[in-house]
Amino acid sequence: MKVVFMGTPDFAVPTLQGIIDTGHEVIGVVTQPDKAKGRGKSVQFPAVKERALQHHIPVWQPPKVRTPEFINELKDMAPEVIVVVAFGQILPEEILTMPKYGCINVHASLLPKYRGAAPIQWAIIRGERITGVTTMYMDTGLDTGDMILKAQINIEEEETGGSLHDKLSVLGADLLIETLKKLEDQTAIRIPQDDSQSGEYAQMLKKSMGKIDFSQSAISIERLIRGLNPWPSAYTTLNGKTLKIWKAKVILKHYEGSYGEIVDITKDTIIVKASDGCLAIGALQMEGKKYMETNAFLRGNNIQKGLILE
Repeated sequence: MKVVFMGTPDFAVPTLQGIIDTGHEVIGVVTQPDKAKGRGKSVQFPAVKERALQHHIPVWQPPKVRTPEFINELKDMAPEVIVVVAFGQILPEEILTMPKYGCINVHASLLPKYRGAAPIQWAIIRGERITGVTTMYMDTGLDTGDMILKAQINIEEEETGGSLHDKLSVLGADLLIETLKKLEDQTAIRIPQDDSQSGEYAQMLKKSMGKIDFSQSAISIERLIRGLNPWPSAYTTLNGKTLKIWKAKVILKHYEGSYGEIVDITKDTIIVKASDGCLAIGALQMEGKKYMETNAFLRGNNIQKGLILE
C-alpha cells in the first residue's frame, strides 16, 4: 500500500517504523517545521523527521497543509492511504477525501472518551483505570470520525504520563498495522462514535496546569503529579523557589495543620497536608537543581515541620 505518513513527536515514531517494517511503501512523510530549542537556539528536527531520514524517505514540512501548493504536491504523490499520528495540524476536507482508503488516525484513548490533544495525561489525572488506542477514519470534526479498531491497556497504580505514553505508542503502532491489513482486505468496519459518551475534552497541556493546589484532595494531587510527569510537571514553591514534585504517595492519616503545610518528615519522605489526607513526597527537584530522591534531598537541606508549600 502506498502510504503518506503525517506525524511529529516521539509518540508517532513506532507507527511509522511499523509501517516500514511490514513492507508498505511510505512515499512521503509530512511533519511540523523544525524548531529552535535551548539556550543556543540550535535547530531540532521532529522525531518523525529523524526516523524518516534514516530510511531515506522524502520529508515535507509545510507550516500549513491547507495551502493549494501543498495540496497539489500531495495529489501528485497519489497516496492510497494517509496515516496521521499526533501530527499537530487540522487537515482540510480536500485532503481527508483524497486517498482511496481515507485518512486514518491513531488516537491515544478509547474513543469517544478523551477526544482532544492530551488524552494520555488526562486519563491519569482523572483517575481512569483503563485506557487504550483507537484507529479511526478522520473527518472534519475533532476526533469524531468513525472508529475501526480499539486496543485497551490497564493504567498501573504508579503509571506516569511518560510511561503510559511509551506503552500506548507501541500499542498504537500494532493496531495501525492491523487496521491497514483490514483496509486492504476490505474487512474494516466503520463504527460511528456515540457523542453522548464523549466525556470531558482532553485539552492541551499548559505549564500553569502543574501548579499544585493543596486545598484539593491528596488523591487528586497525586494523580496530577503522575499525569504531568515528565511534562509540564507538577510544582509548588518552597521558601520562594519553585519545587517540582516527581513522586508522591497518598497518606490517609489525619494531621493537624494548614493546606500545604509540612506536617511530618521521615527518613525518606516529606509529608504535606492536603484537604483530604496527605502526600508523602518521595522525589523532587528544587529550582536550578537536579532531580533527587527525598532522602538524598533531606541530607543536604534543613527542612523543618511547619513550612508551607504554596
